[in-house]
Amino acid sequence: MEHDAITLLEPVTAPVERYQLASTKRIEGDPQQSVWQQYADPSGKFFTGIWHSEIGKWRINYTEEEYCHILEGISTITSQDGDSITVTAGARFVIPRGFAGTWEVVEPTRKIYVIYEAG
Repeated sequence: MEHDAITLLEPVTAPVERYQLASTKRIEGDPQQSVWQQYADPSGKFFTGIWHSEIGKWRINYTEEEYCHILEGISTITSQDGDSITVTAGARFVIPRGFAGTWEVVEPTRKIYVIYEAG
């Protein structure tokens, strides 16, 4: 299916998906997370939306490339090597495919995400 029109993203009309993390990923807390997926291409490899999480910490292992723009809150992302960054409202960054470590939500965090899953 070819797309030849611009898709406007409307967060108010996107359906919300609420979920809890798998117990095998959780390190601290049991944060409820929410996703408002706003767009997915026909292949299902490229998508974008808004994500929100309550306080908690969990393991991450990226098989995708992800661009993030933090809208509110505070989170700390730590690599397996122990390098960490703390991100707050306004921070924009990319998490590369193959990144592994932890994501800790210190204050409830909301972000815009854009994901490309190559494989």
